[in-house]
Amino acid sequence: MPAKKKTKTTTGFKGLGRRKSSVAHVILTEGTGKIHVNKKTLKAYFPNDLVIQDLMQPLVLLDLAKQFDVEAKVVGGGFTGQAGAIRLAITNALVALNPEYKPNLKTKHLVTRDQRVKERKKFGKYGARRSPQFTKR
Repeated sequence: MPAKKKTKTTTGFKGLGRRKSSVAHVILTEGTGKIHVNKKTLKAYFPNDLVIQDLMQPLVLLDLAKQFDVEAKVVGGGFTGQAGAIRLAITNALVALNPEYKPNLKTKHLVTRDQRVKERKKFGKYGARRSPQFTKR
């Protein structure tokens, strides 16, 4: 398998992440630990701290939370899917920055994409699988 090419921009390292129906683009630059999502602060964009904690997981695991600024643009889905997409994008940017980070991130299952997506509704059903109630008489 060929090695991944480094996606370095003039400002920093890029990362792409997807989760459910959300897509996130992240640019990682050296700085003081500021995180902006769609040009808003983290606390202003996400409603609860558990989602923010999930999003920060790769940076906290590698003790890099205060060394890098994160600029994220995310589209689609709800806030949990968006946070998962940003988390994967940060992980991909960190691996592009230094491939030695990958084994530590892989042990915590942060490198792989979560492929679970909502199943589509089928005709004759109430949802994806729920059937109408059967009446015998």
